[in-house]
Amino acid sequence: MLPSSRSLSIELDVSRNTVTHAYEQLAAEGYLHVAARRRPVVTDDIEERFVKAALAPRREAVRKPSLSPWALRLTETDWPLSYQADFRPLRPGLADAREFPHQIWARCMRRGALRRRFNDQTVVNRPRLRQALRDYLEVNRGVHAEADQILILPTAQAALTLIAATTIVPGDAVWTEDPGYPGAAAAFRAAGANVVGVRLDQWGMMRARAAPAPKLIFTTPSHQHPTGRVMPVARRTELLAAAEPGKTWIVEDDYDGEFHYDSRPMPALQGLDREGRVLYVGTFAKAMTADIRIGYLVVPPQLSQTMETAQRQLGLIASVHVQEALSDFMSDGHFLAHIRRMRRIYRSRRDHLTAALAGHLSEVLVAEVPPGGMQLIARFKDSAAADRDAVARLVGAGVEMRALSSLALERPRDSGLLLGFAAWRESEIGAAVRIMAGCLTGKRATRV
Repeated sequence: MLPSSRSLSIELDVSRNTVTHAYEQLAAEGYLHVAARRRPVVTDDIEERFVKAALAPRREAVRKPSLSPWALRLTETDWPLSYQADFRPLRPGLADAREFPHQIWARCMRRGALRRRFNDQTVVNRPRLRQALRDYLEVNRGVHAEADQILILPTAQAALTLIAATTIVPGDAVWTEDPGYPGAAAAFRAAGANVVGVRLDQWGMMRARAAPAPKLIFTTPSHQHPTGRVMPVARRTELLAAAEPGKTWIVEDDYDGEFHYDSRPMPALQGLDREGRVLYVGTFAKAMTADIRIGYLVVPPQLSQTMETAQRQLGLIASVHVQEALSDFMSDGHFLAHIRRMRRIYRSRRDHLTAALAGHLSEVLVAEVPPGGMQLIARFKDSAAADRDAVARLVGAGVEMRALSSLALERPRDSGLLLGFAAWRESEIGAAVRIMAGCLTGKRATRV
């Protein structure tokens, strides 16, 4: 039996409330019995419990955790990519956050937060943003859909995860471009799909004529990742013909379709589809900045209810306040104004990188100038060159990029570098290319 709370508080010279709270906590944890108008009593079995704990054999640490098949398949991929903490030229796939209108965006965020309504917080796909996106995609990308076919997600990768979870049965065949976007292969493999790489020609993904139709076909027709090639209408029609309605789905990833420089952008593949076979994936991370954390998925009408239910179940829900802010940003014309401005800037940077590579590295690399996008491929003239070794040397010297061979799904057939130009100013591009010249040629490059 312990002293009363009054006696112990006097003995310790502390507040009686402090002693009372301590006793209550010990009682809640099972060490004491506390009753009204009685002093606390130590529980009967406390000694036995402590002795058992002390004498229990110590378990050896589990060296290899038991994981689900989904998690095990994820650990076998190299996605997501591991980069240095600092952004360094010429890392591909990045927008230039320094050129983004942050003050305008801050005002939109404030308005979005103030517009909060308590009676509709369960609506995870905000109607205003759905409608703004529908209008934008119809006019600018040729996408045909109703607003309720658009799901707002945290990222484009979340859209791929959602598609994999709702359409793939383990063992299903999935075609992806080879070389291609590794995040897609990772998502589909994690769902248990048999991912098959389909080779490219000058028009992008070829049709595997001899193979039976797969469950999914993943493609980036507006700018093939990583080559930047644009798929013509004839090839798109051929791809649609390979997808039997209700049995084969086509996933169109239009990750940077806003940025075309040499001609008007070709309408999305989804706009050619009259049978409800195409799931269209997009993101604001390229058009705006990566920290917006908003992607979207346009689904065929027959999948919209199932997909939205799965979206909620998986918790793939984007911030309501950011959705409201983005709807204002688009409706007020700021999004289109930003896109137009960035097209001019990114085109100039693309041309500057191409010229710098030609001026400093023409004996080693041949650049492929894409008609749009945010990155380009520079292939080694020596096809036997080890591009991964070259990337390791360049990263050590302060320039980041990806080895083309690392994007191959099957056996690598090409050796080259994937270089980003969108996020880097011309002075930064020039400095990076001079470092590349020193690493790859052994010569000290002169400033141009």
